[in-house]
Amino acid sequence: MKEFSDYVVYVDESGDHSLTSIDQQYPVFALSFCVVSKAEYISKVVPALQDFKFKYWGHDCVVLHEHEIRKEKGDFAFLRTNRALRNGFMQDLSDLMASVPFEIIGCVIDKQKHLDKYGQTAWNPYEVALKMALERLLLFLREKCTVGRLSHVIFECRGPKEDAELELAFRRTVAGHKNWGWISRDFSDFEFEPRFVKKGANSTGLQLADLTARPMGLKVLRPTQENRAFDIIAPKLREFKTFP
Repeated sequence: MKEFSDYVVYVDESGDHSLTSIDQQYPVFALSFCVVSKAEYISKVVPALQDFKFKYWGHDCVVLHEHEIRKEKGDFAFLRTNRALRNGFMQDLSDLMASVPFEIIGCVIDKQKHLDKYGQTAWNPYEVALKMALERLLLFLREKCTVGRLSHVIFECRGPKEDAELELAFRRTVAGHKNWGWISRDFSDFEFEPRFVKKGANSTGLQLADLTARPMGLKVLRPTQENRAFDIIAPKLREFKTFP
């Protein structure tokens, strides 16, 4: 058997990475790496989320999704019917996010600025954010873990073509391949393995990542606007990079 890392990483994004059609209402791409100790994930993170779900639904089959919560639809439609209940739900969710132990490596790409600066040579925003996040994950693991161990980075499935492209970019980065950007990093003291998981798997870690990506995007897009969700996760930000 391989020797595994003491940490696991869950990834989600906010916004799309297209540079050919930029939504002027949300012209950013945000990538969130949620890094959590496996021991604390088992003993604290998962039980806390399960308790939350049983309180509001009576079962744990609901998948927390930032977009559906914000729009109050699907499993969250009940939030529209009772303002006091909605306020209690949002406070409990905020308390949950503040209390469970994990760290965030966040990267936000301002797509319009990226395109304006680099034009036709502009690199794929997802690849830029992924490279930046993986490099900082490497530094985190060097500080926290025994070298040589296998670390899993968990992504939500987006479709066969997108997943294949993302896996290729991931493996090129950890192999030290450099075809653009800054200096190449040596990832050889750790082994990295991407995993792609369907939303229906109801992964606790992927739900945490989902809830953290958009607040970072909004912080970059509208830095002076009140952003309670970002304020809650700000103490967990190990790195928060923007580009360009």
